[in-house]
Amino acid sequence: MFEFSSRLKTISYVLILIGAISVGFSFFAGGSDHHDEASHGEGEHTTTEASHSAGGHDQSHEAMPKAGDLSYHKAASRAIPKNNHYYTSPKAEHDPEHAHHQEQNLPWANLLVNSFFALAIGLGALFFMALQYAAQVGWTVVLLRVLEGMASFIWVPGLVILIIGVTGWFHMGGNHVYHWMAEGIMNPESANYDSIIAGKQAFLNGPFFTLRTILYLGGWIGAAYLLRKMSLKMEQPGVNYQQNWAKMRNVSAGFLVFFAITSSMSAWDWIMSIDTHWFSTLFGWYVFSTIFVSALTALMMVVLYLKGKGYLPEVNKNHIHDIAKFMFAFSIFWTYLWFSQYMLIWYSNIPEEVTYYMMRFDQYKVLFFTMVALNFIFPITILMSRDAKRNRGFVFTAGIIILFGHWLDIFIMIMPGSVGGSGSVTLINIGTLLGFVGLFILVVFNTIKKAPLMIKNHPMFVESKHFHI
Repeated sequence: MFEFSSRLKTISYVLILIGAISVGFSFFAGGSDHHDEASHGEGEHTTTEASHSAGGHDQSHEAMPKAGDLSYHKAASRAIPKNNHYYTSPKAEHDPEHAHHQEQNLPWANLLVNSFFALAIGLGALFFMALQYAAQVGWTVVLLRVLEGMASFIWVPGLVILIIGVTGWFHMGGNHVYHWMAEGIMNPESANYDSIIAGKQAFLNGPFFTLRTILYLGGWIGAAYLLRKMSLKMEQPGVNYQQNWAKMRNVSAGFLVFFAITSSMSAWDWIMSIDTHWFSTLFGWYVFSTIFVSALTALMMVVLYLKGKGYLPEVNKNHIHDIAKFMFAFSIFWTYLWFSQYMLIWYSNIPEEVTYYMMRFDQYKVLFFTMVALNFIFPITILMSRDAKRNRGFVFTAGIIILFGHWLDIFIMIMPGSVGGSGSVTLINIGTLLGFVGLFILVVFNTIKKAPLMIKNHPMFVESKHFHI
């Protein structure tokens, strides 16, 4: 049985305190919503007339053309500097208000970045665990209790994301991260009307958005709870372990279907809809790759910590090697999807698509290419050889780099669309990240300590214990 040391608990509490202070200061520094009565929900994309375009929302003072006007995309595209609020002169009459709403979005965008990153680790662990049961994998049996602990963390960042969505829907606390929630944005009589966004009203509306969020989180948390409950039955005498294992396989198979749908849809809802006009058919897969690599890396870090404390003697170098192979392989998979999405958009050079990368190149260029280097070049360089995959020091170093790189990836997915050029990696962002790390430690290790680290009655336990490659 794992013993959750008082020292580790103290570290988690300190990190949580740092996170709480960072979040509190971000809201204090980000300003209040005292200007909301003038412009609810215009947030990061404030406009005076209804003129929005692909990937963002321009600042033209002309009325929005009719949806059938094919000249609109060339005449009003955000790819053209004069129509793009990222390029608007500081002297423009509505820029002060626009800047104010961007400041209001900073704490909410910061929360969304860190909560989604934390959720990705828990959700990716649940997916990997379900995959092991559904595919009847043997070598990972000695890791299942760690995966159960990680999956138990989903509800914490999930609750934060739900709060972000609800406060945006009701325009509370200056939350304008999701521009499509702006008042009047889908009302033809409103000055804020956007015909393109209005065309998505059936999907992008507050009640349905909130319902979907609850559905995603309920399904994920429910699956984690069921698998944990059935796993604990493996410790009870008089239980038909083979039958219980078969039930876990069935639950896992059903969850994988649910996950395949909801992982993409949640990425569309929580991240892609920030840039409401823009979309990518690869986006769901791209976010999944970030989720999975982050979870695998966090799994490795937790396993290495437990082994360093004398736990998990059944986990040998071959298990470490295989987890590292997954980290290596899916870092390449992430790069493939990143390049595929970027290359196709860059090559086609369609204004409605390239706008997504314009802000990231112009204002986030250093972070953008640093993220690519951290997520591809460093993992490939460090984890290429067999010996490196078996070296705890190399793997731990690679883990730190990969986790920060994918946190930065999520940061770059969210910040430009929600705060424009105002986003940068600050101590507040890092402090909030540390707060979620503290919550992760507290929740995960509290779960792990409640049951034996090995499921010795699992039908494949012996196979896993003697795993060799």
